[in-house]
Amino acid sequence: MWIMNIRQEIKKSAKKQIGNHNRSLNNSFKFAGRGITRVFLCERSFRLQLLCFALTIIAGFIFKITGTEWIFIVLAGSMVLVTEMINTALEYAVDLVTEEYRILAEHIKNISAGAVLVSSLLAVVVGLIIFVPYFLQYF
Repeated sequence: MWIMNIRQEIKKSAKKQIGNHNRSLNNSFKFAGRGITRVFLCERSFRLQLLCFALTIIAGFIFKITGTEWIFIVLAGSMVLVTEMINTALEYAVDLVTEEYRILAEHIKNISAGAVLVSSLLAVVVGLIIFVPYFLQYF
């Protein structure tokens, strides 16, 4: 039921934005904020990834990681969140285009989910490389 509501909202939003190329910068930020809010409210995996990112940031403060390490942590964590948002957008677009099963729709969804998995695994590797030496200092 809620998927149908989301589809209807996307359709309404798309109709409003067609031909509206001269929108203000303020509106652009407003639309972006709505997109972030939608992903946060509707995607459990995004909330879980955001929680992991927040815990990683807390760990960074606890272990007093270096500036260079912060750069890698922020880039890796952001990459996961961005790929999850792109994955969600692609899933919505595929659902908007077709309601019946199509093998290409399945491939699109699987590939975008795979991109999220790869970025998540890379973020875990970055986190391990950075935090394991700090953790081992305590033992």
